[in-house]
Amino acid sequence: MSLKNLDPRFGVLLLFIVAAGIIRVVLGADANMQPIAMFTPVGAMALFGGASFSQKWKSYAFPLLTLFISDVILMQVFHRQYAEGLLYRGWVWNYASFVLIVLLGQLLIKKASVANILMGSVGAALLHFLVSNFGVWISGSTNMLTGLPYTKDAAGLISCYVQAIPYMWYVLVGNVIYCSIFFGSFELVKRRMRFAQ
Repeated sequence: MSLKNLDPRFGVLLLFIVAAGIIRVVLGADANMQPIAMFTPVGAMALFGGASFSQKWKSYAFPLLTLFISDVILMQVFHRQYAEGLLYRGWVWNYASFVLIVLLGQLLIKKASVANILMGSVGAALLHFLVSNFGVWISGSTNMLTGLPYTKDAAGLISCYVQAIPYMWYVLVGNVIYCSIFFGSFELVKRRMRFAQ
């Protein structure tokens, strides 16, 4: 394949996705797993991928592959105490939330407007909060207050969601800021490079 055959739009999209993965690793390397560690561009990356890739399989494949690679690096290099194999307990639920976020990007952000991006950012944060924390609870992860696994009842589920609220706020703020950067920058690049949607 010659350089003339490379799709510049695809290259720019892929560059944004890779940048999101790098930022996630840098911010997620916090040893104490503070809520600020959730101020990453992965939600924005999934929304952006869903809204921007013209081929649907790419909109899922590249964000999820970036999430997987960054997860492996975080679990194997920075947070081995949480690793179970390559990833972490309940990872399937986290990935399910990102599949839904990509779908949300495909359905909601047909046009990159402030209202669509804001609704997508809020929707992505809520999807991630509900699905991934259900996964934390159902997989028997540790209650941060007691040091014991969450109880398998309504009280345990509610406790899991309540403890996750500070993390959700950082996800929401990260989504809004990074979506603004990704979508805004991509619109500027599109105008300069004049490639079609």
